[in-house]
Amino acid sequence: MDYESYIAADDRQIVQWTLQGDRVAFEVLVGRYRESIHTLYTKRYGLPAEDAADLMQESFIKAFIHLKSFNPEYSFGQWIVTIARNTFIDFVRKRRDDTSFDNESVLAGRATSSPTPEERIISSQQKVQLEEYLQRMDAKYSRLIELRFIKELSYEEIAEELQIPLGTVKTQIHRARTQICEFITEGGII
Repeated sequence: MDYESYIAADDRQIVQWTLQGDRVAFEVLVGRYRESIHTLYTKRYGLPAEDAADLMQESFIKAFIHLKSFNPEYSFGQWIVTIARNTFIDFVRKRRDDTSFDNESVLAGRATSSPTPEERIISSQQKVQLEEYLQRMDAKYSRLIELRFIKELSYEEIAEELQIPLGTVKTQIHRARTQICEFITEGGII
């Protein structure tokens, strides 16, 4: 597909292409919303650029992993901002245990019915894609992605589980996120 098709397409169409295995399509979505999410973190939430970059990567990884849950009745922009906001809330919670926030669902408007056969196939395809990316990664990074994004452990829980210093966990998760983001955007197959 030529790049002009991506530019002319709306977000819902690009999400569909991504779910059908078009790996360039997700890169287009990231390109459309990267600056907005970064600005949300730096200007609205006042985060330093490094934390904002980390949370932005984490938000887009979560969006990619849960893309099958996206409800096309809502805009992708609203959905990714909700993911980004909830990622920020998780970030703050982990640093300030005594602060309470509204924990609105990331997947607002998500259908409660069981998935259709098509949704099961798409989910299966995305799982296979993610497994391919994890297999291409260094084993330590693959394990970190699994613990952080699939099991949703905190940095502290990961440090305890792997018996490594917290600073090492943070550094390695940053490197792992960078590597998986590169895999997602380049869309290379093993």
